[in-house]
Amino acid sequence: MSDLTRTFAALSDPTRLSLVETLIRRGELPAGDLVAEAAISAPAISRHLKVLREAGLVEQRAQGTHRFYAVRPEALRAIVDWTMDHRAFWSTSLDRLDTLLALDPGEGER
Repeated sequence: MSDLTRTFAALSDPTRLSLVETLIRRGELPAGDLVAEAAISAPAISRHLKVLREAGLVEQRAQGTHRFYAVRPEALRAIVDWTMDHRAFWSTSLDRLDTLLALDPGEGER
């Protein structure tokens, strides 16, 4: 569970989530491209990428002096698996809530 906790903590930052979304959408990119698209400095992007690497969300590949980043599919699979495991709980809970709200006709009058 600690890996998943680290994953969600890393994605809780809007900048890091945006970096992951960019990498999902565009595929592997050099760090310079990620910096060019961001509204923050290169050192700040580097720190965010380090957090994402340590959480296992992205991998880094060196080619000469360039660093390329890509999303690790295994990390996204872990998120999907966790979400699907909890889907039944949320579906059942929301269905019960709908039923309770439908039984109380005065709910909208409060």
